[in-house]
Amino acid sequence: MHIVCSQCGAINRIPEARNHTQAKCGKCQQAAYSSHPVELTDNSFYRFVEKNDLPVIVDFWASWCGPCQAMAPVFTNIAKQSESLLFAKVNTEQAQKVSAEASIRSIPTLIFFHQGKEIDRISGGLSESQLKNWIMQCLQKLG
Repeated sequence: MHIVCSQCGAINRIPEARNHTQAKCGKCQQAAYSSHPVELTDNSFYRFVEKNDLPVIVDFWASWCGPCQAMAPVFTNIAKQSESLLFAKVNTEQAQKVSAEASIRSIPTLIFFHQGKEIDRISGGLSESQLKNWIMQCLQKLG
């Protein structure tokens, strides 16, 4: 399994027999996996989304957006509970290139990626149960 370090962005190969949540990055020696959403930028987005073997759920948000702020704790809480998924956030005000390339028209928008491919997206603030249901639907699409 390949995991992009949540700290330095290095790609780490984790043996299947090892628990990826305990793995240390070979480059920076920090934890490669993070149970908290990783902040992505125009420079780090594609590497993180394309090079991770685990599915990645990205929250496109902005600081002025009320629904974004209301959903942030829910997103973080679900991330802590979901060891088989990676969670990331993209501030659309700062990462304008990635936001435009992802065709973000409203926020918050969540996109579920697997190995660099968009599996599904949903816009609008979600409750914890709505977010969990959407994630389950996305996982079913993976087979």
